[in-house]
Amino acid sequence: MPFYHKLGRIPEKRHTQFRKENGELFHEQLFGTIGFDGMSSLLYHNHPPTQVKEIKGSKDISPEIAQHKSLQAKSFTGFNVKPTKDYLESRVPVLVNNDCHISLAAPLASQEDYFYKNTDADEVLFIHKGSGKLKTLVGNIDFEYGDYLVIPRGMIYQITFNDEDNRLFIVESFHPIYTPKRYRNWFGQLLEHSPFCERDIRPPSELETHDEQGDFLIKIKKEGILYDYIYASHPFDVEGWDGYNFPYAFSIHDFEPITGRVHQPPPVHQTFETSAFVICSFVPRLYDYHPKSIPAPYNHSNIDSDEVLYYVDGDFMSRNNIEKGQITLHPGGIPHGPHPGTYEGSIGKKETLELAVMVDTFKPLKVTKQALEIEAKGYHKSWIH
Repeated sequence: MPFYHKLGRIPEKRHTQFRKENGELFHEQLFGTIGFDGMSSLLYHNHPPTQVKEIKGSKDISPEIAQHKSLQAKSFTGFNVKPTKDYLESRVPVLVNNDCHISLAAPLASQEDYFYKNTDADEVLFIHKGSGKLKTLVGNIDFEYGDYLVIPRGMIYQITFNDEDNRLFIVESFHPIYTPKRYRNWFGQLLEHSPFCERDIRPPSELETHDEQGDFLIKIKKEGILYDYIYASHPFDVEGWDGYNFPYAFSIHDFEPITGRVHQPPPVHQTFETSAFVICSFVPRLYDYHPKSIPAPYNHSNIDSDEVLYYVDGDFMSRNNIEKGQITLHPGGIPHGPHPGTYEGSIGKKETLELAVMVDTFKPLKVTKQALEIEAKGYHKSWIH
């Protein structure tokens, strides 16, 4: 998210001496992207962030692919993913390609015994159920139902939950995640026609500085391998920082829908973008107001992209027999549209209360073995009268 933010104490000028009260230097770190050309932040640590005491082992957590190619609409019952105590072990990959991994998670407990860093991908955690606090080395963010948590790659974090009933929809992106460029001017400011603005973005607001040394377990993901590193100092030892590269929260409830006299295409719901896929938010909104409008979406062909919908809440007016937490996959190459009866039934309706997250990828998605365990069979036949 391209706007400037800072927390804690920082020196007046970057790359200059910044000393503690005892005269020792703080340790400056550039936390940057795309070489030295992308968004970055400057962090000031109490201890060098480079002190590794031990590498204890590694584990391959790459998704297991069940179907490399599929030209069949599919549906998955997301709430059938069994709750698991550990945060990382609870993550179940469902649909993957070389650009993103789409997963579900139902963690029962807070992540307290270790820290986590994904060096491969930016992460978007959508909070379907639960609340708590995202803790990072650049500060903390409270979250609740409906929040997107956008975590840049390389960010060390922990998650604490307020209770055991938690459901997450997770997108790992191997490309940087940005707000849509058509919403921004050439300076990066969100424009007047954007469905959200900087006021809706919640950056870290609470900086916890732990000046501690000892043994600190950090689980680091690199190319599908999870490594256990023991660091000599607490990773949240940052005295202050400033810059543009930091995690933030955005609530789907703050997305202002764009409506019109006739049915609007899916891009009006776009919330995030990468060079390889987009994420959209479907929120409660007034229906089209042309006197002869048909509020239900028209049939359309996915020639160049796979469409994934994650159903969160409300009245999914274009689908029959849809549950909360359900995922549908409409692969590129075949048309899809409203279920029988919903097209005609939408005429005269004034509003929808639906809440859903959509991911459209430009490359085909592969179905994992774990996804087949929660598949709702026969979905591809659900358009037959």
